[in-house]
Amino acid sequence: MSDYTRIEWADHTWNPWEGCQKVGPGCDHCYAEARNARFAGGIAINWGPGAPRRRTSAANWRKPLLWDARHAAFAAVHGRRQRVFCASLADMFDNAVPLEWFIDVLEVWRRTPNLDKLVLSKRIGNATRRLEAALEHLLARGDSGSTAQWLDSWLEGNAPADIWLGATVVNQCEADRDIPKLMRVPASMRFLSMEPLLGHVDVFSVAGAPTMIDWVIAGGESGPGARPMHPDWPRSLRDQCAAAGVPFLFKQHGEWAPGSGDFGAGRYETAAVARDGRAVHGGFEAAGYPAGASSADGWSMVHRAGKRHAGRLLDGEQHDEFPISSADIAQACRQALYKETA
Repeated sequence: MSDYTRIEWADHTWNPWEGCQKVGPGCDHCYAEARNARFAGGIAINWGPGAPRRRTSAANWRKPLLWDARHAAFAAVHGRRQRVFCASLADMFDNAVPLEWFIDVLEVWRRTPNLDKLVLSKRIGNATRRLEAALEHLLARGDSGSTAQWLDSWLEGNAPADIWLGATVVNQCEADRDIPKLMRVPASMRFLSMEPLLGHVDVFSVAGAPTMIDWVIAGGESGPGARPMHPDWPRSLRDQCAAAGVPFLFKQHGEWAPGSGDFGAGRYETAAVARDGRAVHGGFEAAGYPAGASSADGWSMVHRAGKRHAGRLLDGEQHDEFPISSADIAQACRQALYKETA
């Protein structure tokens, strides 16, 4: 919960609590809900309206402090800062979480300046309100110490360099709704996680996005019930990011790989996907296509190869770009100064 993670864009994941509620189409096949049910006898007891969130152990809460203490050793090996995903089994801006728990998280974030905390939310519109509520709560109980001062400075526009704020966006509707919300939250680094990618998205048509979005992650859906992704959708994001000078990371094709696999041999389940998201499973007979379907819809064949075999290459290339934060620059300067004086 976890020391190291297989998530391609993070070194660690940290879940101070577990539980959530579905808020959009990207949540339909939530792996965290399935995990919660698996460990609770088949029922996701921490998911859904009114379900209690489960706070994790004190030992788990200490992990970020341990990672922070080891920052020099990590940097010596990897030449960069550690990236911590907050959180893979919950949402940091979930209103159903007790405010005291959120304040405890803020304290951990403040005390770990050598970690880059990647805070990804499907509720980015709640972010500023939760931060403001936390500050009001601290001041109301007479606590004007370090965390309150740090939080007040953040809300005044001096966002911590080690906290990256991200929004999950899976289609154009969510992009139009949530990218402006993300841009209104004080942040030193803003990113989008576009997984599962469920349609074509024009990211940089949203006013201000070309100068305020620092990073884009994209990927197809994996796991049971995964919906196929048209390969033109991530291609478009790759090209948009290149034109805007924004780092792009392609995380995975997901369950479905481009192409028909061994067409006709029956080894793979196949589907045809149109650029507008319509999908026909099988996709070999004209009678199976929607009324009015034509080649102008840009139908593409995909086959169900599984995440591992589908891989991460987009048109034969791996895209693993990351943004450079002010904290990265400061660390590099310190390392250079140390070498000069050593």
